[in-house]
Amino acid sequence: MRIAIIGTGYVGLVTGACFAQTGHRVTCVDVDQPKINLLNKGKMPIYEPGLSELITKGRQQKALDFSSDARAVAASTEAVFLAVGTPSSGQDGSADLTNLYEAIREIAPALQDGCLVVIKSTVPVGTGEEVQRLIESLRPELDFDVASNPEFLRAGCAIQDFKMPDRVVIGADSERALDALSGLYCAMGIEPTRVVATQRRAAELIKYAANGFLATKIAFINEIADLCEKVDARVGDVALGIGLDCRIGRQFLNAGPGFGGSCFPKDARALAKAGAEHGTPMRIIEAVLASNETRKRSIAAKIRAASGGDLQGKTIALLGLTFKAGTDDMREAPSIDLVQALVEHGAIVHAYDPVGIERAKPLLPECVRYHRTALDAASGAAAAVIVTEWDEFRHLDLARLKRRMAAPLLIDLKNMLSAEQVTGRGFKYCAIGNGTSPTRDHAFKVWSKPRATAYRTGDGTGRRSSISLNSKVVAAE
Repeated sequence: MRIAIIGTGYVGLVTGACFAQTGHRVTCVDVDQPKINLLNKGKMPIYEPGLSELITKGRQQKALDFSSDARAVAASTEAVFLAVGTPSSGQDGSADLTNLYEAIREIAPALQDGCLVVIKSTVPVGTGEEVQRLIESLRPELDFDVASNPEFLRAGCAIQDFKMPDRVVIGADSERALDALSGLYCAMGIEPTRVVATQRRAAELIKYAANGFLATKIAFINEIADLCEKVDARVGDVALGIGLDCRIGRQFLNAGPGFGGSCFPKDARALAKAGAEHGTPMRIIEAVLASNETRKRSIAAKIRAASGGDLQGKTIALLGLTFKAGTDDMREAPSIDLVQALVEHGAIVHAYDPVGIERAKPLLPECVRYHRTALDAASGAAAAVIVTEWDEFRHLDLARLKRRMAAPLLIDLKNMLSAEQVTGRGFKYCAIGNGTSPTRDHAFKVWSKPRATAYRTGDGTGRRSSISLNSKVVAAE
C-alpha cells in the first residue's frame, strides 16, 4: 500500500518508519522544509531510541522518503494518516485544530476515489465528522472514508509500542475503512484480538480518557507521597501494596515531581474543556490538573527546606531536564517550573541531561549553566537533584560525586536510589514520600507454606526479583 503520513513529529515519524519496515511505500510530509531537508540527509530532528536506525533502513530499502509537497504525495496514495500537532489553545485547554484543517484543505483536491483518511492526531470528539464534512465540501464527488486511529505511543519506547501494542483502536463508520485499517495492522503481526473496532466518536474519546486516567493515577500517588512524609510511611510500600491489586495495577504509581510531556497535561485540559462544553463537568480531571500544578510548584520548596531553608547564592545541580527518560521532549517538563522557582529563590542552577539540553535552552532562564556530565554539573553544588529517571543516574559514582560537591546533599525526585546506598556514602538523602524516620533495614516476610511469595519494598529501584530461601520464594521489589 502507498501511505502518506502528514506530520513528522514523534507520532508521524514512528508510524511512517514502522509501516515502511512492513513493506509499504511510505512518504512522510511536513510543511517545515528545513526539517524535511534534515530527514532527507539521514539526520534526525528528534531523539527516540531506535528511530534513526529504522528510518535509515527504510530509506536504504526505498520504502521511506520525505517531502514537503502534501498535495503531490496525496495524489498517489491509498491512505493518508494525519499526525499533525493539536496543541492547547490559549488558557481554556481546547485543542487547536488549525494544523489539521490546513492539512485537509491542502490534500483534498488531490485525493483519489477510494482513499482512506486516518486521523492519528489527538482530537476532540466529533472532529472526524468535521473532517468528513470539510472534504465533502471541497470534493463533493469524491468516494472516501475517514477513520480515527489514535496513537498510544510512549516517548522513549514508541517503536516497541507501535509494533507490539496493548491495543489498536480503530473508529470507523464503514466496513471498508475498518477492513483496510485492521488489515494494515494485522499484516504487521498484531493479533486481531488486539484490534478494538468502534465508532469514530468513541475512538476519539478513548485517547483523552486513557491519558486522563493515567494522569489521575500520578496525581493520586503524589498526594499519597505527601501524606507519607507527614505520617512517616514509605510511598513505595503503599504503591506496591495497592498496585498488586489487579483492579489498580502498579504502573503510573511512582511518586515524583508531577507529570509533564506532550500528552498528559494537554489531553487532560482538553478533556476538562470538552466536559464543560457539553455540560458534564470533569471534576476529577479538573482536580488532577490543579493538583499537578501545585505539585510542580511545591518541589522547589522541598529543595529549599532540604538545603537549610535558604537557596540564595547556592549552586543547585539538576540531573535530568526532559519530562521523562528516553526522550529529548521538554514540553511541559516539570524541570521548567522547577528551574524558574529555584532562580527566583536566588539559586545558581547548573544542569545536565543526556539528550535534552538543546531543547531545554530556549525554555529555561538564560542564567542556567549547562554541563556535559552529571559530575561536572554537581561540581561545587550545595545539592544535587535527580529530576529525570535516566538510567545512568542509578550508577552515579557517589564517592566522586561527594568530592565534587560543596555539601553532600542528594535529592532524589524519582526515588531511583536507596537511602542505604546513598547515606552509606556519607550523603544526606532526601527522596519523595519516604517519611522522616532514620533508615531502617527491610525484613523479608516469608509465609509458612512452601513456594509462597512475599515482597520487599523500599530499595527505590522499582524492579522485582525473586530468590529462594529454605525452599520458599521471597521476592524483592
